[in-house]
Amino acid sequence: MSTDPLVVFTPSGKRGRFPKGTPVLTAARQLGVDLDSVCGGRGICSKCQVTPSFGEFSKHGVTSSPGALSEWNAVEERYDSKLGLKPGRRLGCQATVQGDVVIDVPAESQVHKQVVRKAATARDIVMDPATRLYLVEVEEPDMHEPTGDLERLARALAAQWDIPRIAADPGLLGRLQPTLRKGGWQVTVAVHHDHTGAKPRVLEVWPGLHEGGIYGLAIDLGSTTIAAHLVDLVDGQVLTSAGVMNPQIRFGEDLMSRVSYAMMNPGGDKEMTRAVREAIDTLIAELAGEAGIAPQLILEAVIVCNPVMHHLLLGIDPVELGQAPFALATSDSISIGCAALDLTAPNPRARCYMLPCIAGHVGADAAAVALSEEPHKSDDLVLVVDVGTNAEIQLGDKSRVLACSSPTGPAFEGAQISAGQRAAPGAIERVEIDTKTREPRFRVIGVEPWSDEEGFAEAAAVTGITGICGSGIIEAVAEMRMSGVLDPSGLIGSAEQVGTPRCITEGRTHAYVIHDGRDQGGPLVAVTQGDIRAIQLAKSALYAGARLLMDEMGVDKVDRVVLAGAFGAHISPKHAMVLGMIPDVPLDKVTSAGNAAGTGARIALSNVAARAEIEEVVHRITKVETAIEPRFQEHFIAANAIPHATDPFPELSAIVPLPDVSYNTKGQDTDGGGRRRRRRA
Repeated sequence: MSTDPLVVFTPSGKRGRFPKGTPVLTAARQLGVDLDSVCGGRGICSKCQVTPSFGEFSKHGVTSSPGALSEWNAVEERYDSKLGLKPGRRLGCQATVQGDVVIDVPAESQVHKQVVRKAATARDIVMDPATRLYLVEVEEPDMHEPTGDLERLARALAAQWDIPRIAADPGLLGRLQPTLRKGGWQVTVAVHHDHTGAKPRVLEVWPGLHEGGIYGLAIDLGSTTIAAHLVDLVDGQVLTSAGVMNPQIRFGEDLMSRVSYAMMNPGGDKEMTRAVREAIDTLIAELAGEAGIAPQLILEAVIVCNPVMHHLLLGIDPVELGQAPFALATSDSISIGCAALDLTAPNPRARCYMLPCIAGHVGADAAAVALSEEPHKSDDLVLVVDVGTNAEIQLGDKSRVLACSSPTGPAFEGAQISAGQRAAPGAIERVEIDTKTREPRFRVIGVEPWSDEEGFAEAAAVTGITGICGSGIIEAVAEMRMSGVLDPSGLIGSAEQVGTPRCITEGRTHAYVIHDGRDQGGPLVAVTQGDIRAIQLAKSALYAGARLLMDEMGVDKVDRVVLAGAFGAHISPKHAMVLGMIPDVPLDKVTSAGNAAGTGARIALSNVAARAEIEEVVHRITKVETAIEPRFQEHFIAANAIPHATDPFPELSAIVPLPDVSYNTKGQDTDGGGRRRRRRA
């Protein structure tokens, strides 16, 4: 076994061993990691910036020490002195591998920029935001009535707008006097008046009539991705949306790995807090720049996230969430100044509202989904599944709502997949496999034609074919099952068994080739047995969670299924059903809600009454704890089969008959095409 240092790149999860002295950029290129460089590794372009992470990473089986990379050299010193490197950053072309190390490739260093999968969904929302604009006429100061400018502004708001009492941050006072005089004692003020009964708070003041608008942010802070929408607080219009990978992924791809990192590395929680706050701050600045507005006009934010992200964002050590009884520091909603979260991009007096958490592993993101999809108002029994690295599942109707979380892992996001990548131009996002020839056709992000259509080669030459994203791997595995490349247990057959040379040998198992670009210097995009296993684990956790809620509800079927999250918007119900990710229902009863958590955040941002509503609703949702429920393991094991080992799928079978093949090598014969079939008694 090689004793060379192990290098693990995040967020891709790609890893390999390299001799000491290998430049990080070289290691990245050999592993097919998406790391930019245009100067040929001469330290000129600075495109190859990376962030090494140090500490114990149980998920990766790596302990990374500060000596794992070479010391700064003169090239890095010169670049830092002239243009500056963010703290902790290194140039991949200059830093060399000296020991086991985990290296994060930040979004700006990746060639293939992320496509926002969590785009805003069109939604009718009654506009009643917590922050509003008011034009007031303020009395001029009078020597015979010695009151301050703030007090006279308060009187004007009470008399003209029935706002009886106000509060103001000291930072506003320095602006108030010159603004009043510049406006001739007529000013526009932005007042934040929430649903709690707290004093209305003056956030900003402009001379005369302010017509530049005010804006808010709806932020969905996920384990793997962060999505944000910039919203006009006057008319509710979404000006722009953007998303980035959560930089915490370098500390662990799943939530428990991050909790473990905090446990085993003193100060690890603070490190993760700093990373996610910086990412959100950068994202806010990018949104403002893209929309062409001054960041100071952003006066409010609503953030939804799971409990671990919730605690880390607030600077709370998440250690208690890593062990029973999974106690939250607080489950109530939180209203806080954005500045307290070290967010410098918005207005310094901007306010942030975080929705309440439902329970220890069912967080504010699940509350946002409940606000968006309203299972508590449903006449029929609805299953709402928000798919992500940590899936939140809700089942209910007007009488009762149950909720649980299920640790699906990052496979649905394209992580932990051999050729996986984020959703970016060049990534395969759709796959179909001919059931007779077993030949694939696919579609690439940024390319309109399918791979077998005219014009594909020319269009794909622009983006390249770089890997496969989460939606692509889901469809690929489902299509492999429908075409007989994959058997119900999840085994990929050999070329002889399946009848196609696209099934290639990989060690003791097989892989199915979707695209081979090696002759043109591109990657081999294949679905390996390891990829199948990652998808099986993810979908089994999802199905087991849903099935556990059905057990608690005392039902064997649900009336309809709502798929939420990036997955829900980009995967067909048929493929989800073939995999056995969701219970069997008529396909026309499976709908997509898009980014429901983000929609819930937008609702809470745009309508202050919705905040009071969801705070009341979460107290009526019953949490089911999968971690301590024995039946979860039973359901999980049975769900490993594709679609399922025991549960019948009559609705699916009527539409998509699945081939009865088996590629185990013991006690089976083969059909005429060389495929092994189960022996029947």
